[in-house]
Amino acid sequence: MKLSNAKVAGISLTVFAAMLGLGFAAEPLYGTFCRVTGYGGTTRIATAAPNEIIDQTITVRFDTNVTDVPLEFRPLQRSQDVKIGQHGLAFFEVTNPTDEEIHVIASYNVTPHFSGKYFNKLECFCFDERVIAPHETKKLPVVYFISPDMIDDHVADKLETITLSYTFYESSQYKGPKTQAALGAANSATGG
Repeated sequence: MKLSNAKVAGISLTVFAAMLGLGFAAEPLYGTFCRVTGYGGTTRIATAAPNEIIDQTITVRFDTNVTDVPLEFRPLQRSQDVKIGQHGLAFFEVTNPTDEEIHVIASYNVTPHFSGKYFNKLECFCFDERVIAPHETKKLPVVYFISPDMIDDHVADKLETITLSYTFYESSQYKGPKTQAALGAANSATGG
């Protein structure tokens, strides 16, 4: 069976268009995959805490980082012990020691990565651009809980510690989602 040049060109053009479409769809599809599965430490946004609190305690450690910005950024507590399903409230502090205002965005993830689908935030300072004035210090809250669904996971149910890590980026250099509203839910810096 011999194909005409027009058919070969049509097939080639169709394959090219399909590959181009998949290339554009890859990032949103990957982001959706990460939000649904918790892959890569992607946490979830919740609108309400669960009704159930389980008598199993998890230690949540807090880590802070800055990338290419002259900020001082730290957790106001190194760790917290919370029961599964219980609200946790943590505070972070960011200071601009310079004479210039700094425009930044914070992203986050959790480790171990498989715990991401069980780590839920009710309030977060991430993905919204913030302007830190010269010599200004801001306190930033995070309200979270660990989902009771975690006890049904034969790997995660034995977890004793989760680390929540935040990184501030200079706004113009940040490549991740810009606001929670743009996603419909929060995500990690890489989208997954």
